[in-house]
Order: sequence, then structure tokens, then C-alpha cells
Amino acid sequence: MAWKRGVAVTALSAPVTDHAEETVLAVPSMHCAGCMSKIERGLAGIDGIYSARVNLSARLVRVAHSGAVDERGLVLALADIGFEAQARQAATARSVSAVKPLLAPLAVAGFAAMNVMLLSVSVWSGADGSTRSMFHWLSALIAVPAIAYAGQPFFRSAWSALRKKRTNMDVPISIGVIVASGLSVYETVTGGHHAWFDGALMLLTFLLAGRVLDGMMRDRARSGVDALLSQAASGAMAVNAAGALEWVKTADLRAGTVMRVASGERLAADGDIVTGRTRFDRSLLTGETTPVIAAAGDAVLAGTLNLGDPVDVRVTQVGHDTTLSEIARLMEASTQNRSKYVRIADRASRLYAPAVHTLAALTVIGWLIAGVTVYDALVIGVAVLIITCPCALGLAVPVAQVVASGALMRAGIMVKDGSAIERLAMVDRALLDKTGTLTQGKPVPDSAAISALASDAAAAAVALSLASYSRHPLSRALAQALTEYGIEPAQAETVSEVPGQGVFGTVGGIEVALRRPEIAESTAVVLRIGDEPDRLIAFADRVRPDSGEALAMLKQLNVEPSILSGDNCGSVGAIACQTGLTGQANATPAQKQLAIENLQAAGRTVLMVGDGLNDGPALAAANASMAPGSASDVGLHASDFVFMQTSLLAVPRAITVSRRTMTIVRQNFALAIGYNVLAVPLAIAGVVTPLIAAAAMSASSLIVVANSLRLVKAAK
Repeated sequence: MAWKRGVAVTALSAPVTDHAEETVLAVPSMHCAGCMSKIERGLAGIDGIYSARVNLSARLVRVAHSGAVDERGLVLALADIGFEAQARQAATARSVSAVKPLLAPLAVAGFAAMNVMLLSVSVWSGADGSTRSMFHWLSALIAVPAIAYAGQPFFRSAWSALRKKRTNMDVPISIGVIVASGLSVYETVTGGHHAWFDGALMLLTFLLAGRVLDGMMRDRARSGVDALLSQAASGAMAVNAAGALEWVKTADLRAGTVMRVASGERLAADGDIVTGRTRFDRSLLTGETTPVIAAAGDAVLAGTLNLGDPVDVRVTQVGHDTTLSEIARLMEASTQNRSKYVRIADRASRLYAPAVHTLAALTVIGWLIAGVTVYDALVIGVAVLIITCPCALGLAVPVAQVVASGALMRAGIMVKDGSAIERLAMVDRALLDKTGTLTQGKPVPDSAAISALASDAAAAAVALSLASYSRHPLSRALAQALTEYGIEPAQAETVSEVPGQGVFGTVGGIEVALRRPEIAESTAVVLRIGDEPDRLIAFADRVRPDSGEALAMLKQLNVEPSILSGDNCGSVGAIACQTGLTGQANATPAQKQLAIENLQAAGRTVLMVGDGLNDGPALAAANASMAPGSASDVGLHASDFVFMQTSLLAVPRAITVSRRTMTIVRQNFALAIGYNVLAVPLAIAGVVTPLIAAAAMSASSLIVVANSLRLVKAAK
């Protein structure tokens, strides 16, 4: 198995041909690296399958196969491996939640465990006779239905594997819980001294808690693709052969259809303009904030916004073939959990279940040979199954991630993907988008231009008056700047705003306008007052506060920063000069992703910091990604981290916390492994009962949790 762009890619026996078909299957029950490994190995033995890509975060399997293998055959093949699957029909279909199915079992297990533990206290304190029997029966009445319900996620998984004569990590867990519960019922019925309902419930509670913590992070992985696809229109007004208009859903559009796109509408498909001339906001694809003029014959792309006059567009690409869908596919292919611990778990999962089964069986056989009863041998075997439960190992990463995430949240940095903390800790290269990332993304008037305008009080008063009538970002920024200079607005008459053109009116009978320049190399507006010469007011995007300090801290952390932007060379060059960074301009989404892949191929661990819709694939493809709170919906969803403050210091602060978190994680692994090294021999020797085993397992988990809590103030 090879790892490319964070997706597990299995090289199967058959070579890929030019006529390969591709099927995407949803596998909701896939929840760990062991599941990935079983699916990959299982599919490898099927003739006609060329390759398989497993995306654990989205719970999808993308299979390339020959025509001889149909969709139903793939579903049956996965069923034989032990996983229910179904074809994923729609590109916009949402993933099945990894958390919701576990919340009710966790609540039931936790509630029942607390009550049974309270009853057990009396037994531990020396209750005897009928009192002890009553507490055992009360515990059984609470625990048996609770275990039957809360254990279903493990029981179903284990049974599915066993039916196919396979095993997985849920099998020893299920055996331990069921046998411990059965022996406890036997003790209760026969009036025995010990029952281990509390141990079984504690085991389920901790296992479900760890799985929920991990699932919370995975549920967010798919949301970035959904947010991007939502940028396309749900349909379009199509012009039929008779010239009449009719609404057509995006799924029903075909190449050759003519769409009429009104001002303020987004394109539902790629196409060429037939008639009309307008301006399009293409920041979705290029990152450029300046609208682009498009006329008859020009190509336009799905998801871009018409800012000007209505145009007729002949559709050229629809559905999966649009540029927008291609960006979504790039993002989806890059959302796989890229943690090295996944690969470690992948290898360990192949050994864990058979090793535990063998160890428990040998323990039972050994004690039977030693002359103990079957009951006593089973009790010792259950203790071995429970005490070897990898609960502390399973909590080592997610608990540290959650505590660190909370610390970063209090510092104004939201963590969207817990596994990214590990990846962020390893970065040695940072690529920073320009607009909205290095800069604040809010255009402000050039200081020299606004100073020159303010020196002419009459002209400045006219500019402020016109700007106050518009909600356009440039007008609002100009009005704020002039107000700060103490300018009072002039009294304007008959003011009107023309979308895409500017604000027009009269002041003292003189025609005035604050409008878009005909030609400008940068963002600007023109103030026109009667016959006076036009005044060009240029705008610039200010660099974020503390950028110099943040970039210096990145270098101290041995992280090399540079600029990667879709903006033009002039604007990128200006920011590069201010920050002292190197930069790449005019980068398309695919070029940004290629730049990241080239760095990764060279052995670098890459952090991408961006805010635009066009940064989505790059944010997903990078080893770790960050976006400011002002980012687009796609940027917010695709990134691993979101910082809410205006300062760029959030970037080095997040890296520092991530590195400290990984130190804690390594300590947690050492504690968990050390626990097993000490506890397993004691269980085999019969020194511990199932209750003590569950308590020891819980204690090891609590130690891991306590160690992780040291991260509470890590971001300060």
C-alpha cells in the first residue's frame, strides 16, 4: 500500500487500463485503520479490480474496475469482507454521521455505569447475604439491557466479521463484555460473591467515548466538499428553441442549452457567452477579487457570479465535468486522515485481535491444565480480554487533541480536524495566500490618495456624500477614511447607484459621480465633478497586524514561509516586498495543489494558509491547513484550523501548541504501553479479577486523560 496526498492507495494485482470504470461506494461501518486494511486486502483478491482508494474520513471507497465487475458485485464483495456498502449516486450526497449512532449508546452506558458503580460500592464495603444478592440483582436489571443496547456498535461489527470467518478489533471486546456479563448473571443467580457488571459497563463507556471523540473530527471532513458544491446554482433559466424561458434544474442541463443569467445569479454550468457583456466575480476559481469583464465568445465557469448585465450562455460542460466539480473532486481526494498513527494502527490492528484471542485462550487452557474449574479459568480469561483492551491507547490521541483544541479555541483558533494537530506539529514549510490571509482582505484607500483628496475639502465632501449612499466595500472604506479626516458630506440631489458602474448624482446643480474607472491596473474608483479632471483614488489591502513578528516566529520554529496566490504579479510583488517573502502569483487551484505536491515529493511537510474559495483544493491537499475567520465558506470548511483574530500570530501559536500536544501524545502512548506490559502478566497469573481488570483499564485511561489536561493552558 502506498500513501499519496494523504489517501491510502492500494496497488492491486491487475493493471489499470484506459477503459477502466470507476464506482464510489459509501461504507458507513468503516471506522478505523483496521477496517481500511481489511477492505483493501479483501478487494485485492478480486479479479477485474485495478485499484481502490479508501477515504476513511468520508467513509468512501473509490474503486477502478473493468466492465466485468458491476456495482452489485462490488457491494457483495464488501459484504463478504464484513462491511455493508451502497453506491454513492450523487456528487453532493452527504456522508453518514460517525457520531450520531454512538451518542445514545454512550449515554446509556455512562448512565448505567454510574448507577451500577453506586450499587457496587455497598458490595465492596462488605455487604453480605441477602443485601449483597439484592444489589447484584438490581445491578443485573440495570446492566443487562444497558449492555445489550450500548454494546451494539461492537457486537454488530464483531458478528459481521465472524460471519465471514474473519476477525477485527471489536471481536475480543465483544467476547470480553459478553462473557463478563454472562458470568456476572451466573454469579447473581447462584448467589455468588462477585459480579462484574460495573466492569463491563465501564469498558463500554470508555470505548464509546474514545470512538465519539474520533468521530466528531471525522464528521467535519466531508463538509468542505459540500460547501464548495453549494456554490453552483440549483438551476438556470433556459432559452428554448421558440425563445421562451423555462426553469431547468442543474442536473437536467445539457451541452448546447442556452442559459439566461441575470445580474446577481451564479452560473449553473460551464459555457460560452452567446450575447451580452458583463462582469463576473471569479474569486471562486482564481482568487482575484477584481471582477473580470466577459463578452460574447468568452468562456465562463460554473459557480462564478454575474455582477453586471444579463447574458446568454451556451452550456459546454455540465455536472461532474464542470471546473467546480473538478475542484470538489480534488478536495475530496485530499481529505483523508493523514496521521502517521493511522498507519501504525493499520499494522497493529492486524496483530491485536488474533494476539488477544490467542493469549486469552492459552490462559484458559493453561489454568485448566493447572487444575482449576472451568468457571475460574473463564474468569481469568475474561480478565485478560478486558485488561488488554486498548482503551488508554485509543484515548491517547483524541483526548490530547480535544484538550489542545479547547486551549486553542480560547485563544481564538478553532480546530476543525483533530488529526491535523499532529500534522501541523511536523510542518517545516508554510505557503500563505495573499488576499485575506497575509492581508486583511478589506480594501482601504491609499494613504497618499486620500490625503490629496482631503486637502480639497469641497471635492472630499462630494466623495463622502456619494460614498455614503452605497454599501459597496470600496464606498464604505472611502467613507470611513474621509470621516476619520473630519470631512463633512456635501448635500447631494438625485443620487442613484448603478450596479457595477458606481454612484451618480448632482451637487449644487453639478453632475458628480463616484464610479468604476474604465482602465485601472489596480483596484480604484474615480471621482468625477462636472468638467473638472477626474480624481483617481487607488485602494490597497493592508498587511495583517503583527505579520513581521509572526513571520519571524515561523522562522524560529524552523518553518520556511512564502506566498502562494492567485492574484496578479503586481499585487503579490508589493506584499512580497513588504514582508520580505518570496512568492508565486497567478496560481490556479490546480497549480496551487501541484506546488504543494511538489514540496511534499521533496520531503517537505506543508502548511497552507488561505481564505479564498479557490484555495479549497490546496487547503485540503496540504499536510495541514489554516484559514482566517473572514474566509469564504469553502475555505472555512476545507481548512483544519480557523483563526478568528486579525493578527497573523495565530499561525506560529497554533504550531507551538501542536508540537507540545504531540509531546503529550507520545507520553500517553508510553503510559498506555507501559500499563499493558505491567498489567497483562498479572492478569495471566490470575492475580486480577475482571472487576480489577476493568478498574485498571479505567485507571490507565484516567492517567492518559490527566496527562492530556496539562494542555489546558498550552495556548497562553
